[in-house]
Amino acid sequence: MRMDPADVADVTGSTYTYLVNGHGPRDNWTALFKPGERVRLRFINASSMTTFNVRIPGLPMTIVAADGLNVRPVQIDEFQFGPAETYDAIVTPPDMRAYTLVGESVDRSGQARATLAPREGMAAEVPPLRKRPLATMKDMGMGGHDMGTMDHGAMQGMGNGAAGAQAGSMAGMDHSAMNHGAGAGSMQGMNHSQMNHGTAAAAAGGMAGMAMPQGQSGTMAGMDHGSGAMPGMAGDQSMAGMDMGGMDMGNMNMRDFSKAPEVKKGPGVQTISAMPVDRTGDPGQGLENVGHRVLTYRDLMALDRNPDTRAPEREIKLHLTGNMERYMWGFDGEKLSENPDPITLLHGERVRVTLINDTMMGHPIHIHGHFFELVTGKGAYAPRKHTVLVQPGGTVSWDVTGEEGDWAFHCHMLYHMHAGMMRVVQVRKAGRPQHEPVDPPCRFGISDHRCSCLRTEHGPFHARHAGHDHAGQACRQGRPETRAESRREAGIQAQGTCQKDGVPTCAGPSSGD
Repeated sequence: MRMDPADVADVTGSTYTYLVNGHGPRDNWTALFKPGERVRLRFINASSMTTFNVRIPGLPMTIVAADGLNVRPVQIDEFQFGPAETYDAIVTPPDMRAYTLVGESVDRSGQARATLAPREGMAAEVPPLRKRPLATMKDMGMGGHDMGTMDHGAMQGMGNGAAGAQAGSMAGMDHSAMNHGAGAGSMQGMNHSQMNHGTAAAAAGGMAGMAMPQGQSGTMAGMDHGSGAMPGMAGDQSMAGMDMGGMDMGNMNMRDFSKAPEVKKGPGVQTISAMPVDRTGDPGQGLENVGHRVLTYRDLMALDRNPDTRAPEREIKLHLTGNMERYMWGFDGEKLSENPDPITLLHGERVRVTLINDTMMGHPIHIHGHFFELVTGKGAYAPRKHTVLVQPGGTVSWDVTGEEGDWAFHCHMLYHMHAGMMRVVQVRKAGRPQHEPVDPPCRFGISDHRCSCLRTEHGPFHARHAGHDHAGQACRQGRPETRAESRREAGIQAQGTCQKDGVPTCAGPSSGD
């Protein structure tokens, strides 16, 4: 299988127009300020399928809340957030000038745009779209480890013999788009498209067929290398952090189920992360080298002590799985219709949930009815959220206390959820039977996946959220209400649209339900 290194998003700017409060990039939607005043901006990712990178060039932001709950102030220049996530930021524009607010899609295919200005009609320069990111080894579940420590036994055709190992032999790899970079034994920008890495000459340090300037056979500095860095490559095969976006993965075993025995084998699993790592300290896919401060989950710390600081009693591991080519998404290799049994918890039980992303895309995972505490080393002041963006090839752990009820647990990418990346979490008090049928068993309109509709005294309801709503997913007579397809994607909005009995329900902190 040859993976597309640009598969960081599946619905792009070629389909969507990205909006701010319903306005397109050319509408110049403007929020007014007085120079020197402190302004609170509430960013809500109200999109159905887009992860955004948000920044205001020339104006730093101070994050003070995440998903509606206060955090200790963190000054940043940019943040990445997935659908259903929210951040509150304080800005203090110092002078009589306009600032452009940019919400760039994660794949750089388009952007939402608004203006902060002291008066109407002003506009600032709109930055061009940045170069689109490519998937790195870390995004592919290789954990950013250098190749010297990797288990090459599962990487067929990569020259594991002594000579090949000494030179970091990688026979069979297409290096034409590989980002190699600088370092000892640097080969910056070298065009590898025609180079044979599997020869004995390579093992001896020779690069047959390459025109080396005299006296530069060691470092090859000054050659036309293309792009990138091969940090630390001092005569061995170490390539820590190497961007191998254009690498031909045809001979690499990226579907080793022994690495994830919990995952069901089937066509819905295209890849298994061989070495997933905790990426809560990463700035977000494509933001690793932007040169300014980018928010990470590890930067967040709750302003107040959490209400439940008990250690978890058990752990639940779930793999986020998918097949982009067949557009199949699920948990542990199964879509909801294939595994309708709920995940069961006891009321008040303290549980750790660990999510492992076996795909090459980020997934915003959301649970209804709960806030959870991210495990980022902050102890009793761990940040509390209801949605977390799990980076490709990465892991996220969070602790949660069960609240009685039947709760939807799903990827907040709308089409991923409809395709089956959804489960039901059933929380019961001790003594009540587990695995009770979910009532009523309504179904989505796109495919035959059950949703978790909850019957109350007001009748069935589904997924009321803080600052966003599920477009067309309110359960009516056993089926979800549908809404006309739109080619305009609501990107970032300043306030929510959810209502109950005509009254807005988005004013304060909420777990999203």
